Amino acid sequence: MEEEMLVPSSLESLLSTTFFSICSTHRDAPRSECNMYCLDCRNVGAFCFYCRSSRHKDHQVIQIRRSSYHDVVRVNEIQKVLDITGVQTYVINSARVLFLNERPQPKTAVKGSSHICEVCGRSLLDPFRFCSLGCKLVGLKQNGDASFIFSAKNGEGNEEGRRREGTAIRLPSKEGDQYGSEATMQHQQQEQDMYQSTPPPPPPQYSRSRRRKGIPHRAPLGP
Repeated sequence: MEEEMLVPSSLESLLSTTFFSICSTHRDAPRSECNMYCLDCRNVGAFCFYCRSSRHKDHQVIQIRRSSYHDVVRVNEIQKVLDITGVQTYVINSARVLFLNERPQPKTAVKGSSHICEVCGRSLLDPFRFCSLGCKLVGLKQNGDASFIFSAKNGEGNEEGRRREGTAIRLPSKEGDQYGSEATMQHQQQEQDMYQSTPPPPPPQYSRSRRRKGIPHRAPLGP
């Protein structure tokens, strides 16, 4: 009973849903891939853009995206309905996202990393606890020291999590690239703005003194 209070009923269904299939109703439409999910409806599964307009117009709907064949969701969409404190976030195509489920470990995993996922052991570049929503759910069931529900009790933790999310990892947008191979802190630009660039040196001053005239030569006198 206590576990149900910490986990929204739609979360486990979201994590087990298969996305990016073709909608059977709007198969011939240009935006027919099923990459939408409704948090208000039960057992609906994934649906397309047109199904959202006709059946879930006023519902809480999130859009699922992909990075290197793995499902991600934008932070600004999911944090409105779930407490994502402790989950590693990334920046892909200028948007901050997080992964829905655990991913296979890369072959070039960083050994001896000081930050790892508490569930799957994946290397993290920042002091987060989990690499994905799925791992946070497993950690909650094992330890009970996390929550997906906003409350006054964990409000302070939520604020801390939002501050830590400001440090995000920039991932390559091309499929097949290694995760975290171009890690970049989001506040790097802010640090650059704090320091004014050194002005260029003044142009060299050239002397304008007159050149010394040569000895004048008179024309020879005529006969």
